[in-house]
Amino acid sequence: MALRLRTLTNAAVVLLAGVTLLSGCTKSEDGASPSDDSSGGEQVVASSSPGGAGCTLTDYGSPKLDLKDAIVGFSQSEKEANPFRIAETQSIRDEAEKIGVKKLLVTNAQSQLPKQISDIQDMLAQGAQFLIVAPLNSDGLEPALAEAAAKKVPVLTIDRKINATACKDYLAFLGSDFVDQGKRAADAMVKVTGGTGKVAILLGASGNNVTTDRTNGFVEQLAATAPGLEIVAQQTGEFARDKGQTVMEQLISSNPEITAVYAENDEMALGAVTALKTAGKKPGVDVKIVSIDGTRNAVQAIVDGTINAVIESNPRFGPLAFKTAADFYSGATIPNDVIIADREYDSTNAKDSLAGTY
Repeated sequence: MALRLRTLTNAAVVLLAGVTLLSGCTKSEDGASPSDDSSGGEQVVASSSPGGAGCTLTDYGSPKLDLKDAIVGFSQSEKEANPFRIAETQSIRDEAEKIGVKKLLVTNAQSQLPKQISDIQDMLAQGAQFLIVAPLNSDGLEPALAEAAAKKVPVLTIDRKINATACKDYLAFLGSDFVDQGKRAADAMVKVTGGTGKVAILLGASGNNVTTDRTNGFVEQLAATAPGLEIVAQQTGEFARDKGQTVMEQLISSNPEITAVYAENDEMALGAVTALKTAGKKPGVDVKIVSIDGTRNAVQAIVDGTINAVIESNPRFGPLAFKTAADFYSGATIPNDVIIADREYDSTNAKDSLAGTY
């Protein structure tokens, strides 16, 4: 069966290092599609670092630690103005309380890189012994990482990758395969459009691997499978609903021939829905929309017929993050990359899946 995070044993985590990387990570280890999973939102580990690359407590040079006696810090990257960030932070808080972490420090960088650096440094000054970081950008956290490394404080990154060396600058990455998310979004777009039309891409924020990978995966998959779908515009909406709406207004004005929209998160997709309605178009009908995240509002929009498909990006990292920390301190080898499986929503399953969304 798929390795569900609440039942992972230390041995299972060690075994993850030897798991063959799944093609696109679209299926769990028993071959079942993530969209068939009925776990109510629980993250499922799909695969881990190919070739057995991983890190142990000895490799990292950190002292052994019982999390019930520890000060743990969580650095959130963006203001909690969208469901993904809200769910992610709450998941960390809930799991810390559940397992009895002595003290949890939580900061929010408000989408400002200098603040995220100072947030991490402040938590270290307050005695943080283990750090969970949702990076704002893939580059730029070097001063904070260097200070953590000097104090032998492990840094576990979640949801976005950083351009640094695992087991040296940070412990490991937990998150989705973002290239695959883009490819799956392209496949969904081909399905809902019939493989023809003119596509606009609402890009996420610049400077992080999520935007780059979701774009590359989508563009490459369309080029390989649907030459009849032409990308006519790409513009950043910065992962925000209001900016997604503004950009969509501009795009349909300058490119009235647009018949499909790929939004790299649900908030931008929902902004696009509003813009299209204001312009007198029928989102989901006149203009097909595919997005990524799996928020309740977006899945409800599928039910309502204004969004056509959504690829999930599961934000509930708390259980997996703290299980990874516990296994690390017990002596297990932690893979450099632990990739989770993500579901997919469309008109066939959206209504029945609402209860498991966030």
